[in-house]
Amino acid sequence: MSVGLLLITHAGIGAELLEAATGMLGACPLEAKALSVENGDDPELMEQRARACAQELDVGDGVLVLTDLFGSTPANIASGLCELRDTRILSGVNLPMLVRVLNYPQLPLDDMVDKALSGAREGVLLCPGVGCVAAPRAGHGSRR
Repeated sequence: MSVGLLLITHAGIGAELLEAATGMLGACPLEAKALSVENGDDPELMEQRARACAQELDVGDGVLVLTDLFGSTPANIASGLCELRDTRILSGVNLPMLVRVLNYPQLPLDDMVDKALSGAREGVLLCPGVGCVAAPRAGHGSRR
């Protein structure tokens, strides 16, 4: 058994991230689904769909739910799943986070959460290069 993975995001972001990550890896090592929330979708209906997806994905080791923006409709829909057994919800999904999760499919749910968080943090970098002007670091430079 393994952890199931559910992405709940705006306008297809989750499906695109999942496609990009599995393309990089050659396959998706976890049972995964992406649920797209569009403008005008009924939040209650989408929460029912999300719950059905999560229950289908949970084959005994729990479900990791990744959503894009804390406080947004997809994140609020995801938060409705928090009472499900062995479900963890993270917001701020990005490609480094997702690739990290998919690289450790054997981990238990709570360890996978730790890997996801580290992938998200460590995957956001300032990349200066030739001809680029580095952005001022927090607390340095001028205010706008």
